[in-house]
Amino acid sequence: MPNASPRVLESFKQPGKTTNPYISMLFDALRAACVTKPFSWREALTGDYNVFHVHWPEILLYSDRRSRRVGRRVAFWLLLQRMKFRRVAVVRTMHNLKPHETPSKIDTRLLAKLDSITTAWIRLNPVTEPDESADVTTILLGHYLDWFEEIPAVEPTPGLIGNFGLIRPYKGVPELVSAMRSSGDPNLSLVVMGAPSSAELADEITKLAGSDPRITLELTHVDDATLAREVRRCSVVALPHHNMHNSSSLLLALSLDRPALVPNTPVTRHIQAEVGPEWVYLYESLDAEALEAAARRATDEPRAEHPDLSQREWKQVAAAHIAVFDRALAAAQMAD
Repeated sequence: MPNASPRVLESFKQPGKTTNPYISMLFDALRAACVTKPFSWREALTGDYNVFHVHWPEILLYSDRRSRRVGRRVAFWLLLQRMKFRRVAVVRTMHNLKPHETPSKIDTRLLAKLDSITTAWIRLNPVTEPDESADVTTILLGHYLDWFEEIPAVEPTPGLIGNFGLIRPYKGVPELVSAMRSSGDPNLSLVVMGAPSSAELADEITKLAGSDPRITLELTHVDDATLAREVRRCSVVALPHHNMHNSSSLLLALSLDRPALVPNTPVTRHIQAEVGPEWVYLYESLDAEALEAAARRATDEPRAEHPDLSQREWKQVAAAHIAVFDRALAAAQMAD
């Protein structure tokens, strides 16, 4: 069978105003390099594509309505059969080691079946341990410099710590607020920006913050321009994610020229080695002392105007993806 050019179906929908900028920039970069379409079930089950690029497959199965979950499981099973029959190359980007929420037994089986027909894998850092038998390529997350290039520079406020993004249990925001409350430093302050994933989580964070005037909670979605201005107003960004593996939030903070306080993990150590310890502060335990030390370093420690993110240019990212798509497509066409 002759080689074909990749015609890529992404597993995410058409990017919109609230889409993760990583997804929007990846979509634009890939569309400039090959035929790339956003996901819809109609396209997935009837469209003409030869590469399926998967990001968070559990999202395709999720719905808060039982009847819709059943329908999506049926559609997902049909999609698996169609891709196997048509020899579609499945390329999976490993954003997380496992889903943030534990899937049901039937969803676990469907996701395992998808894994079994995956042709190639993309990891976003060299730390992720791949299956030795798998075709795995490391492609670093692209930077956010272009996304925020029109946001004006803002002088950081000494002692102001920022946290942003969709607030989910694994992101450690309650622990961050508790650490802030335990600090007696009157010059330390904290702003949390983002919508909690549940009312219970919002209530927990609000109660922990109490009436502390140093803590500002913006528990709602924040548009990108407002978020960028607020992040640049901070002296340091704190991202106390549990088991941090891949964090676009860390890269976003660096793209906005702000150092970040993150847990000490193999991934964060790798990024620290890439950009320098003056940009990535590692902690072993999130407490008042860690916050106070990070705020002091952000104000007192010299660093360049911008971190070096040259390894994360989007043209390089797109070209690396296309190379994986080409190789996976050739392998899928030759499969028995």
